[in-house]
Amino acid sequence: MKQIVYYKDLGQLSYKAAWDLQEELLQENVKVKSVKSGQLIMDNGEESLSTIHSLLFTKHHLLFVEHPPVYTLGKSGLIENVLISEAEQQQKGIEFFKTNRGGDITFHGPQQIVGYPILDLERFYTDIGKYLRNLEEVIILTMADYGLKGERSAGETGVWLDAHNKGYERKICAMGVRCSRWITMHGFAFNINTDLSYFDYIIPCGIKDKQVTSLEKELGQKVDFEEAKERVKRNFERVFEVELVE
Repeated sequence: MKQIVYYKDLGQLSYKAAWDLQEELLQENVKVKSVKSGQLIMDNGEESLSTIHSLLFTKHHLLFVEHPPVYTLGKSGLIENVLISEAEQQQKGIEFFKTNRGGDITFHGPQQIVGYPILDLERFYTDIGKYLRNLEEVIILTMADYGLKGERSAGETGVWLDAHNKGYERKICAMGVRCSRWITMHGFAFNINTDLSYFDYIIPCGIKDKQVTSLEKELGQKVDFEEAKERVKRNFERVFEVELVE
């Protein structure tokens, strides 16, 4: 049987609120992993099967969200990759957060699919590299649905176009994750109809001399945002061999 992943579309939500929710779901799973079966004996000396199941089995989640304009800096990122001052950020209505994910600086904003998988990798595989490659594969397959060739760039997590054509490399999806006791959080940011001008004020992912793009820019027309979500969901199910339920 396929594993179940609980899907929720959070709609438009602040970065901090979504981060707090991720932490809550992650900690619930960490707590489950800390429970030992010997602690589940009921007062009457019998074990409740439903209680055992709820306390011994972690839950997988996939959250989709659109954030108001925000820059987020990974734990190993360089603040120098933010090219505008705090005052300028405030003037433009852009929030800023230092996060506990991997990666450097990136932008989240409207018409960008931000996906936060909270998965217990011990129920899949204990390999962060494989997990990141699978996240990339979800986006690569989605781009193929639109007739575009998504690619990986050696040593650079995320999904690109013309990754090996120097001077024409364009990043369409950034990724950065955190893993605690093999439970993931944070995830990917896939540019659909995203306002790319926000990337002009940072060095995206700390990578100089490379461009950022979106589905809209590559296709030359607006993309149905809800349809794009459905395609990402379908490809997530395909790659991770799971079933999404709401």
